[in-house]
Amino acid sequence: MEMINYFGDVFKGLPVLITGHTGFKGSWLSIWLQALGAKVIGYSLPAPTQPSHFSITHLDQKMVHITGDICHYDKIYDTIQEHQPAFVFHLAAQSLVLKSYTDPKETFDANVGGTVNVLEAVRNSECVKGCLVITTDKCYENKEWTWGYRENDTLGGSDPYSASKAMAELATQAYRASFFESSKCVASARAGNVIGGGDFSDFRLVPDSMKALMSNKLIEVRNPHSVRPWLHVLDALSGYLCLAQNLLQHEQTFAGAWNFGPMEQQGVSVEALVQKAVDYWGEGDWINLEAIGQKREMHLLRLNWDQAAHHLKWHPVYNWHEALEDTVKWFKAFHNDPKVADNENMYQVALDHIKKYCIYAQKRELKWAESKNLLAVEG
Repeated sequence: MEMINYFGDVFKGLPVLITGHTGFKGSWLSIWLQALGAKVIGYSLPAPTQPSHFSITHLDQKMVHITGDICHYDKIYDTIQEHQPAFVFHLAAQSLVLKSYTDPKETFDANVGGTVNVLEAVRNSECVKGCLVITTDKCYENKEWTWGYRENDTLGGSDPYSASKAMAELATQAYRASFFESSKCVASARAGNVIGGGDFSDFRLVPDSMKALMSNKLIEVRNPHSVRPWLHVLDALSGYLCLAQNLLQHEQTFAGAWNFGPMEQQGVSVEALVQKAVDYWGEGDWINLEAIGQKREMHLLRLNWDQAAHHLKWHPVYNWHEALEDTVKWFKAFHNDPKVADNENMYQVALDHIKKYCIYAQKRELKWAESKNLLAVEG
């Protein structure tokens, strides 16, 4: 299956390296780039969960799959030299806030040292024309503001995870200013709390909620009044792809930091999201386990993505209800339908979700989805 002309057709035939391709976002990005005609190379540790979206879609059999640690510079560099990617999406990371408290050194090693290793390998590789470093909305110094953070707001972090991502952003800025201003195009992307089918991570609200509902257990909620910018995985990825397209076509004009967030810039509370998930599932309930002395997590986080809307002409396709409904439908099908749960079908299920998303994007007249063809299916 190949998508024709989306994102200006810049990915067709392009060798692309994805670090962290075995993760939730990385696996979806791998499938989408393959559908766009890219030659996808993945470099990552083994899938972080079992099951995982990577394993149930059999991506290890459909792409160049390299098992490796971003903390090992020589292997990253050798991978780039062997496969000659023109563009790098850097997603590999230790991505859990709670785990950063139990293993802060691993978090800083992966998120800071690993990012520096990728940037250094890019710097020393003539084949690479551009690189997009994926961080998080939590890289901002959280002041519990009622308005959304902009790209030029202060970076910071009061927990190891957030601090490590702020440091990764600073490293990216330093490399861009010191080494890439007139050569390679390097940008960073900061997305909201990403949700979608196939995320089986622990200690994340939506995956934990789906696992509880599939097991007929109560959903345990730590911070029901916290507000987050919930964003569908394909909305986040369309932002990354749109930015990468512009880096490849227009080079340094788009080298910088970019936010990608949901339609609801005011965010949605954890309580509202969990209750709506229960409603979409059709049964179940949740319990408030908010406790004194639990690890600190900021209660209010909002993201402003006006820059992406104005300069990239990017806009999310799904509102939070649609994003959550699509997520719940994926998990219900995986849980209840043996034909869908059959691993041989899950790659096609992912393609179908991407196809539906692209059709919605065309109907909403988004620039990246402009095409005379919807989808061309080959083979």
